[in-house]
Amino acid sequence: MRSAGTVAELVQRQWGDHRPGLRYQDTVLTHHQVASGAAARAVLLADLLSAGGEPHLGVLLDNTPEFPLWLSAAALAGAAVAGINPTRRGAELARDILHTDCRALVTQRAHLPLLDGLDLPGVRMLVTDTDAYAELLAPYAGAEPGDTRWTGVGPGTRMLLYFTSGSTGAPKAAICTQGRLAAAGKSLVDHFGVRREDVHYICMPMFHGNAVIADWAPALAGGAAVALRRRFSASGFLDDVRAHGATYFTYVGRAVQYLLATPERPDDGEHPLRLGFGTEAGAVDAARFRERFGVRLVEGYGSSEGGAAIQRTGNTPERAIGKASARDDLAVVDPETGEERATAVFDEAGRLTNGAEAIGELVNRGRTPFEGYWRNEAADAERMRGGWYWTGDLFFRDADGFLYFAGRTDDRLRVDSENLAAAVIENILARWGDAAAVAVYAVPDPVAGDQVMAALAMREGAAFDPSAFAAFLAAQTDLGTKMAPGFVRIVPAMPVTATNKVHRVGLRREGFRCGDPVWWNGTGVGYVPFDEEQLSALLREYEAHGRAAFCPQSPGGLEFQARPAIEDTAATRVDPH
Repeated sequence: MRSAGTVAELVQRQWGDHRPGLRYQDTVLTHHQVASGAAARAVLLADLLSAGGEPHLGVLLDNTPEFPLWLSAAALAGAAVAGINPTRRGAELARDILHTDCRALVTQRAHLPLLDGLDLPGVRMLVTDTDAYAELLAPYAGAEPGDTRWTGVGPGTRMLLYFTSGSTGAPKAAICTQGRLAAAGKSLVDHFGVRREDVHYICMPMFHGNAVIADWAPALAGGAAVALRRRFSASGFLDDVRAHGATYFTYVGRAVQYLLATPERPDDGEHPLRLGFGTEAGAVDAARFRERFGVRLVEGYGSSEGGAAIQRTGNTPERAIGKASARDDLAVVDPETGEERATAVFDEAGRLTNGAEAIGELVNRGRTPFEGYWRNEAADAERMRGGWYWTGDLFFRDADGFLYFAGRTDDRLRVDSENLAAAVIENILARWGDAAAVAVYAVPDPVAGDQVMAALAMREGAAFDPSAFAAFLAAQTDLGTKMAPGFVRIVPAMPVTATNKVHRVGLRREGFRCGDPVWWNGTGVGYVPFDEEQLSALLREYEAHGRAAFCPQSPGGLEFQARPAIEDTAATRVDPH
């Protein structure tokens, strides 16, 4: 069978396939029923989005069957889907919908309070779990793929407008065409050997590119089924996997850490799951996951923008992501000068010893499939400086050309004139058995630069032992002299964004003046509780060096000058237990 050039072709191939294709709770739809439902929605969409204006549809839904049905419908109709983040609020939420020129918004009753009072001129609202929606859709029930009156759907037709956070300003809507999404799905089918009998478990939010590009698209391209979870649940993960016969899943952020933090059971290895694909699990937790659940995790690298890709080969070192794909000319460079960074040097234990010289920003100096941001020429120019695609991510590269992820550019710390990457320190702290989740970030130093602060969520039944933690740090041979946390915050649950990424913006903003217990290593006697007396002394030091305005949550109107946000602005607390 020839490769499909568009997502619409992949949807059409489902017609007549009566195998189970979509699973959600107790509902099972065949591939044919999915194609039929998509066709009905596509014709409705064509009627709603009459001539004039952009063919854009906003989708503000949890992971319910309506989400993939509307993705498929948009593909058939030649429309683009803007995934709307339900953690956004007020004017920011309205801005996302209006910025992407959405002329219709598909949502559910649970999200209607988010829309109350918002001025959304010209936006038609479809509320999926209502009688009115069922009545609106009923006349289109007999539609077939290709029945829409729109023509000219091709590889260059816009398919996705998915928001990605940037270093400044509001989130940007990255463009993904039908051709790029279909090609991404086919690439993962080939890479992972996706089979028609596979079931792809989608527990990451579908408004985010990971779930659509790395989970839904390869299932569609490979003829596999998908199983949906309304929202990620660590405690419900294995039950879902078993109930749906899931064989593959994707993850981002701290999802893997929270799965590992669930109570161990004798039957943890009894399930059909064979592979997980995602980012930010870390080598330590990936090894723990495989040992406990018998499932291999493959760390990948790519973004919704599609500007650079790294492929994992059979000889990729354990901690590496892989090498540049054949189409890319990737380099690790100094973010300011563009000069290539030094080759990574490792000790006998495989630990990086020259991070200050080796870590830099990953750029693509070759042709890039980056298709731009919707109505944001300034962001396009920033991403494509000097003809290179700047990823905004930190990496280092070994002598054989393998690339290792070291964090985001905004996750850099400058301690005593030395540049550090938060992810490198996090990977070291993650080895401590008492920690369920770790986040490392900068707080301003009273004199110059930054100090290292770490937030730790403890494993169930564990309490923070400052002496044991200090002993652990002393035993880590790859913990540089500037890397040890000066402050340790013990959080009951790690604050994360809607995509399960640590909400560093909030952590940095609060710094060491927060409601959680904080331990300080600034007294010369080891970690001690950070109390009001020590805070007062530290405030005087900030003032003495003219940096009082940089102190987190300073009293008397002094505010911490927070670094630009790079992540979703709203956070939630995810309980590791």
